[in-house]
Amino acid sequence: MARPKPLFRRVAIVGFGLIGSSVARVMRRDGLAGEIVACDASAEARARVLALGIADRAVASPAAAVRGADLVMLCTPVRSFGAIGAAMARGLSKGAIVSDVGSVKGAVVEALAPHIPKGVHLVPGHPIAGTENSGPDAGFAELFQGRWCVLTPPEGASPRAVARVAEFWRRAGMEIATMSPAHHDRVLAITSHVPHLIAYTIVSTVSDLEETMRAEVIKFAASGFRDFTRVAGSDPTMWRDIFLSNRDAVLEMTGRLYEDIALLQKAIRHGDGDTLHRVFSRSRRVRRGIVQAKQA
Repeated sequence: MARPKPLFRRVAIVGFGLIGSSVARVMRRDGLAGEIVACDASAEARARVLALGIADRAVASPAAAVRGADLVMLCTPVRSFGAIGAAMARGLSKGAIVSDVGSVKGAVVEALAPHIPKGVHLVPGHPIAGTENSGPDAGFAELFQGRWCVLTPPEGASPRAVARVAEFWRRAGMEIATMSPAHHDRVLAITSHVPHLIAYTIVSTVSDLEETMRAEVIKFAASGFRDFTRVAGSDPTMWRDIFLSNRDAVLEMTGRLYEDIALLQKAIRHGDGDTLHRVFSRSRRVRRGIVQAKQA
């Protein structure tokens, strides 16, 4: 039986970490791209991508990578988007779609929009999936299965371009949601960014403990602390860029967090078990909702 026609004739993927290499694997597995062009600043990464067989060509220049592509997927840390946008602008073909996988969307639109030529379509996106691992070998095609992808097309975006990007993520196994960049950034600040900030903080606190205590924490780490270390093992460059690019929303949500921590501190200090039980019960209901939504 003949394979269906590819969704895209030529796809340029810029950045081959966990997400970029997983996107390439999905496209390769399901025949969604006639040709996959890899772009990465690292010669080692380019060589590895070709050795893995997840791209047909590998180049260092964004302008060369995007030439003739009908889909460009940016998978680098978000604060690199402005420079990449400027570098690739002259190579973009009329009718091409530029999308991304960044965890922040307002800053992405701000960085890319000035570099998108007339006739090229910008459709920012965020597949909410990942692990703490990075690099070309970290990717796997099943990463996106059963997860959500949020699209944040700017006002006036081509419905056809948005539909084509959505169709790719559906074929990757994702559910699709659409929202404004600003709303996305506030939602992700509390569901993803602040939890990462907490994890980095707790693990950093352990690293500052005296040597004997630090060794015992590592030796007797319970499951809760192990989960924090997994999250804190994520790519530091990527997360540095996320926090700096989503500053306002993260600061708003950390402010709310401080207020809630102060409430619990007061309850513990005064032996207020009713308040502790009420807060813990409410939190437990949220967890059950996540399990029921099959996002656990």
